[in-house]
Amino acid sequence: MADKPHMNLAVIGHIDHGKSTLVGRLMFETGAVPAHMIEKYKQEAREKGKESFAFAWVMDSLKEERERGITIDIAHRRFDTDKYYFTVVDCPGHRDFVKNMITGASQADAAILVVAAPDGVMAQTKEHIFLSRTLGINQLIIAVNKMDAAKYSEERYKEVKEQVSQLLGMVGFKASEIPFIPTSAFEGDNISKTPSPNTPWYKGPSILEALNALKTPEKPDKLPLRIPVQDAYTISGIGTVPVGRVETGIMKKGDKVVFMPTGAGGEVKSIEMHHEEIPQAGPGDNIGWNVRGVGKADVRRGDVCGHSDNPPSVAEEFSAQIVVLQHPSAITVGYTPVFHCHTTQTACTLMSIDKKLDPKTGQAKEENPTFIKAGDAAIVTVRPTKPMCIEPVKSIPQLGRFAIRDMGMTIAAGMCMSVKQK
Repeated sequence: MADKPHMNLAVIGHIDHGKSTLVGRLMFETGAVPAHMIEKYKQEAREKGKESFAFAWVMDSLKEERERGITIDIAHRRFDTDKYYFTVVDCPGHRDFVKNMITGASQADAAILVVAAPDGVMAQTKEHIFLSRTLGINQLIIAVNKMDAAKYSEERYKEVKEQVSQLLGMVGFKASEIPFIPTSAFEGDNISKTPSPNTPWYKGPSILEALNALKTPEKPDKLPLRIPVQDAYTISGIGTVPVGRVETGIMKKGDKVVFMPTGAGGEVKSIEMHHEEIPQAGPGDNIGWNVRGVGKADVRRGDVCGHSDNPPSVAEEFSAQIVVLQHPSAITVGYTPVFHCHTTQTACTLMSIDKKLDPKTGQAKEENPTFIKAGDAAIVTVRPTKPMCIEPVKSIPQLGRFAIRDMGMTIAAGMCMSVKQK
């Protein structure tokens, strides 16, 4: 299992289109959930007169949710195909999805977009397609679900495929390269085997085959070195040892590195992982490292380490695209909440609101609005109150996403479009 590549899979789409049932069915078909558990859920569902929820309940193991029949918590579940092991980032709420995706809590490598055949495209279907694009998901599988409720009509499948294809085209996905799979998560059609006897007209892959056909994301080891500092320790006999996770690039012993925004730097003397010295570290490695000439006063949480010849960007100002998730009133110029980006938490001031975007298409719908409120997407210009490292999401996505917090809640999530350096 450990030698299979890992993929994060988001399951997105309009509420009630069968996301939980589809995930429950995938868990069942791949053996991640044993059959006797499903029987137990079915039994419980029957007693409550909600039989169709049996598979969804695999995901909703909380009692309160069962009573209400809806998905609330974000369940992280694993299942295996022949080729990969997947972690399902089940995103029940639209806002959770946006927040988790932008902050990178669950950077998905691919997504299954679930669209119910009877309903077709709904408001959230559109938004999720736009957001997937904006948030850097570039591999999609479309499940045209609830085919049983559409009498397995090829006609209806084609209509929905056409609707969704148009939307995909609008945001720059190539619909011709994306599988559209007619499914019934409830009945199990085209989930692990094709073609289902109910859809003899369908010639494409099953959901599991489509998952196996995904490409593994490239490891960001070709990008410039970036290691956000989580903490710095003083260790007797060694000196100052910053610790953090390598986000991008590769650091070798002997490299010349610099910590920004302070500018302190020197030569890497040693790199340690799991209490063992290693010659080099790459993306995903949690390491401690010691740099000649860098003392305790020179490095703190939120700093970013990079090579001296390609130092991390320090923003005087930056331009960002944000989605406002919640705010009790309205956000205007001058607002100074805390931005959480990689390991830094820095108060930043909103200098201007440049454009309001249509959250369904990403197109500008208003220039220089006076305010933005919950539900709005916008392009804004931001000035950190003290030097802060952040990178444009196009060049180093791992250091370009952030969450905005205030009043004990996540107000907005966003990504950096460009940086005006100090």
